Amino acid sequence: MAYIRRLIDDELDLLTPELVAIALDGPKGVGKTATGLERASTVLRADVPEVAALLEADPQSWTERQPPILLDEWQRLPWLWDTVRRAVDDGAAPGTFLLAGSATPADAQIHSGAGRIVSLRMRPMSLPERGVARPSISLQGLLAGENPAIEGTCPLKLADYVEEIEASGFPGIRPLGARARRIQLDSYLTRAFSRDLAEERGIQVRRLATLRAWAAAYAQASSSTSTWENIRRDATPGDGDPPTKVTAMNYRDWLTSLWLLDPVAPWLPVGTGMSNLGRGEKHQLADPALAARLLRVKTSDLLRGELAAPHAGGLLGALFESLATLTVRVLAQAAEATVSHLRTARGQHEVDLIVEGYDGRCVAMEVKLTAAPKDDDVRHLRWLRDTVPDRIADLVILTTGERAYRRQDGVAVVPLGLLGP
Repeated sequence: MAYIRRLIDDELDLLTPELVAIALDGPKGVGKTATGLERASTVLRADVPEVAALLEADPQSWTERQPPILLDEWQRLPWLWDTVRRAVDDGAAPGTFLLAGSATPADAQIHSGAGRIVSLRMRPMSLPERGVARPSISLQGLLAGENPAIEGTCPLKLADYVEEIEASGFPGIRPLGARARRIQLDSYLTRAFSRDLAEERGIQVRRLATLRAWAAAYAQASSSTSTWENIRRDATPGDGDPPTKVTAMNYRDWLTSLWLLDPVAPWLPVGTGMSNLGRGEKHQLADPALAARLLRVKTSDLLRGELAAPHAGGLLGALFESLATLTVRVLAQAAEATVSHLRTARGQHEVDLIVEGYDGRCVAMEVKLTAAPKDDDVRHLRWLRDTVPDRIADLVILTTGERAYRRQDGVAVVPLGLLGP
């Protein structure tokens, strides 16, 4: 399969001439190895027994091979991290090392790498990277506060967004037919819960059904701030007994270590005078397709909009927001921005996504499962602009509609498929 250039390639083009070592972090299957192979002159796969034996037999000589050197699945041999760190300290040239990993090493006593190794998060493909529509609205332009023209027509309909939710952003899975895709996603989850935890974290899951039930309960809470206790209580496998609180927290930590959980942090700005803000995370899996498979939802059921969820828009609204969040996060990273959410402590005001640039200016976004947003759909955005006007570069509502335009109150109405870098 031909390599599909990703937005993270632009970051790597910018950073590799100046940084010695860059680690690509993210779940299995997002394309870390493929991206590394496009750049590497030397490839060392730590998950191949013969290569691992060679590396352990001569732990230093490989650092002198032809750069860039790709260390794939480096977490299988955690000492590789410290070897790279020492090579940086010893004066290795910029662009020497790329590290790709899909798990956080278990109990490995390694240096943080601070000041030596830069970590870049690699997520599943955003909508622009999938090539399903041609973006006409630049997130970087919105962040710059340039009041850009909001225009363009999106070919995607609601059914197309549902297709993208189910297809996933995993490059090796999304081109498959519907049945093969479902099988691959189910296998992905099963292997993650059993083999990956065992092989890469040293964790033997005694009750696989309970872990899967907890993950399904987490998927049900997608795009919400549902409490961990509610998720635990909803996690009832066939025997009807939810996991204990300790076990549930272990599940959370284990799946986070595999980069499968990707929650959105709360926005807690400093120096704005805003207080009494909620501190709960908004729950998200790495890809909405994983949530759909954990919940065993059918396309027809999603389109009818009858499936309930903690999210105000039901399950389809939650998964559409998950797709939007994934896309915005990939675009934001390319724009040197972070993504969070805002919720006041009592829930009077909520803003789905706050994209904050390196200069502190923000684009506030609401995600609505509608083609024709109403005044009530943007009231929280207007409240935020009135509350912290100096911090707001632009306001956006992401929709399933056809046309992009700017409302009279200044809010940009942007079909999700038209948002690009």
